[in-house]
Amino acid sequence: MKKIFFTVAFLATAFVQQSIAQDSTSQPPLSQLLQSYYAIKNALVAGNAVSASTNADRFVTSANGIDSKAIPAGSITALVKDASQISATKDIKHQREHFANFSTNMFALAKAVKLTSDPIYEAYCPMTKANWLSSDKAIKNPYFGSSMLSCGKVVETINQ
Repeated sequence: MKKIFFTVAFLATAFVQQSIAQDSTSQPPLSQLLQSYYAIKNALVAGNAVSASTNADRFVTSANGIDSKAIPAGSITALVKDASQISATKDIKHQREHFANFSTNMFALAKAVKLTSDPIYEAYCPMTKANWLSSDKAIKNPYFGSSMLSCGKVVETINQ
């Protein structure tokens, strides 16, 4: 009787571990993309061009490692192009210019696939007429950094 119990317990444990492993391998790359995006945004908020470039490079690496079946076909190409442009320069002004298109493409991806279980806030800067994504409702403007940190408003919330 003990052998049967241990056999059943072992098989159940193996099955649960396998299903957890499958879930964790499919979700983290997409979640990592969002976290890399947030890291770029936070670097721009802080006015740190070197950090923005480094995080954009990490984004490209993460994006290139994602299974093409997990994301709509053109999305990954557009995001890699945008992040590469941010990564290629240490000029904060140019990085912020490229971040606008990057944010538009990232928003489209966030609407198309589940990136996180947490809400994603889309904020809008009226001065640049550009949007960005945030994990927090509080406005921290990546387009102007400390000079206009709270300029903008949340215009949409994506509850995934």
